[in-house]
Amino acid sequence: MERSEPLPEIELEEDESSSEDENPEVRKPHEAAEGPFEHDHIMEEGRHGRYLSVSTIILYTVLTLMAVIANLVYFEEVIYLIRKVPATNQRATIMWVSGISSVIASTSCVGMWIPLASIITDLTTAVYFAIVIHKFQEMMIEEFGGDAAFLKHCENTLVTISTGPCCCCCPCLPAVKTSRRLMFMLKLGTFQLAFLRPVLMILTLVLWVNGTFSPNDFSPSGPAIWINILLGISTVVALWPVSIVFNKVKGELRNQKIIPKFILFKISFILNQLQALIINITAMAGGIACAPPFSPTARGAYMNQQLLIMEMFIITLISQIYYRRKYNLQEINEMQPTVKIQDAQNHVNGTIKEGESSHV
Repeated sequence: MERSEPLPEIELEEDESSSEDENPEVRKPHEAAEGPFEHDHIMEEGRHGRYLSVSTIILYTVLTLMAVIANLVYFEEVIYLIRKVPATNQRATIMWVSGISSVIASTSCVGMWIPLASIITDLTTAVYFAIVIHKFQEMMIEEFGGDAAFLKHCENTLVTISTGPCCCCCPCLPAVKTSRRLMFMLKLGTFQLAFLRPVLMILTLVLWVNGTFSPNDFSPSGPAIWINILLGISTVVALWPVSIVFNKVKGELRNQKIIPKFILFKISFILNQLQALIINITAMAGGIACAPPFSPTARGAYMNQQLLIMEMFIITLISQIYYRRKYNLQEINEMQPTVKIQDAQNHVNGTIKEGESSHV
């Protein structure tokens, strides 16, 4: 009798634990969205008495140091810009654009250590990059001294709109004249992504917490495919004005190293967007095997985060050459030479006319 009393309690506990394991529908929202194997791998291995190998520890340490160094380099660049560049919109846009590689490295490092936070870090990176696309267009315009100086410099000149990624296959499209209305439309094209992506990302987080959003569910009845299609169209539309403005100013701003900056911007976009897409498709097609506690898609995302840390570390170091060295006070005073010459001529002409009228 004494030994039979605790038996029902033990059997009841085993039944409860086994029912949770055997019933796949009894899961938390993040597990329903991410898959049953996406747990914190360090905690999971510790429970079973396994620890990280020496090679894994070295890899984690090196990648974390890369992310930390990338952030330190960016902070040093921000301090340099604050000291050397006047407090204008130009300085703010430079800080936004040059910080994209360090932000991606930081979010990838967090996602590497905490796999459960991968969807949050990915959404954070996507929102930041959407804002950077708009800021990069502003940065090119600010090289001329702002909207008014840009319009004055490009007055009565034609702008080619048959460029990628929207209209690269339409060379028959006529060129349009530079105007304030055209500039407004170009800015609106990039601003719509900077506004739409955060809204959709908030919606994605709400659906994910509710358990109705799965990043790997691309069925017509799921919200993931429709959100991705809308974001894809919005991104292509936003990149089109950036290409139009770049093709217009790349010859004028060659001394400001705008071509290398645009190349770094494109490389960051390709690595952040297309690389993740290719790895995810490969994992879903069975090209990446599962390695518990990771499912194939989770392991693919894990590999992508490690690659992004190394790639963004290199891009951060290269960006220093073009963003830090160029912006000193002497070179800022030498910017917009054509606009300054025109302003000086107008000032001289106005002074001469005033002198003639006073003599009369």
